[in-house]
Amino acid sequence: MSNILESVNKRTQLVGQNRLELLLFKLNGRQRFGINVFKVKEVLQCPKLTSLPRLNSNVRGIAHVRGMTISVIDLSAATGGRPIENIENCFIIISEYNRSVQGFLVSSVERIINMNWEAIMPPPQGAGRGSYLTAVTEVNDELVEILDVEKILDEISPVNTNISQAVNDRLTIDKELHHHIMVIDDSSVARKQIIRSLTSLDLQIDTAKDGKEALEKLRRIAAELDDVSTEIPLIISDIEMPEMDGYTLTAEIRDDPKLRNIKVVLHTSLSGVFNQAMVQKVGADDFIAKFNPDELAAAVNKHLSL
Repeated sequence: MSNILESVNKRTQLVGQNRLELLLFKLNGRQRFGINVFKVKEVLQCPKLTSLPRLNSNVRGIAHVRGMTISVIDLSAATGGRPIENIENCFIIISEYNRSVQGFLVSSVERIINMNWEAIMPPPQGAGRGSYLTAVTEVNDELVEILDVEKILDEISPVNTNISQAVNDRLTIDKELHHHIMVIDDSSVARKQIIRSLTSLDLQIDTAKDGKEALEKLRRIAAELDDVSTEIPLIISDIEMPEMDGYTLTAEIRDDPKLRNIKVVLHTSLSGVFNQAMVQKVGADDFIAKFNPDELAAAVNKHLSL
């Protein structure tokens, strides 16, 4: 297990090619799940956990790992299943989401697979754990479920979506114009968080659940307009999405004469220097790590006040 992620740092060349790598794991039972390798910092045999009073019931305890104190979340219990038993024989996937590090308790970790985002599909209605799925795919003719981690984390520790008064006082956007923007994210929770944060800007907000759906919507508008940016001057897009990721969407927008003037803000739980490099490579206008309502509002204000 110690070497399963040893080459993670060499995998950044996949970003921007509409590809990803999934780390496969199991909870209780035979069902396989996947998490993007770029979210994973380390996989460890479950260390000794310390219980603390008033922890969320889905948090099994805290662990001390390499000088950090992290919460360990039972992914099975957090998605409505039964708690994982015999945790001393289990593993924790240490991951970084939305500027925080946490451990996910899983029964077993299997292997890393290379996938094309086109093979990652939105979950069918009523499938598996329902609202806790953000995508599904097939590996060796078996269904792999990709959990909506942002929903899980928001239920355990809700994020603040309010813009501070200091930032609100500095906004220069003309609210009477009711600017029309598009928010693209495969997580329904993430879409709602963005919309709540931007409510005070008096925007018209359209949404899409992935890059493919967003591009189709933009091209329908392009059939009637020579410059879509006069209708939708700004989009806020996640990077990791089924069928078409945010980098590929941005590249498609920049290659289309009718779309290329749209401002693109990439808003993602991914972090790292390679993201900044990819922002420039594909032609995005901004990159913001989730989730900070002040930074999000400031970016929207900047691009709509030009």
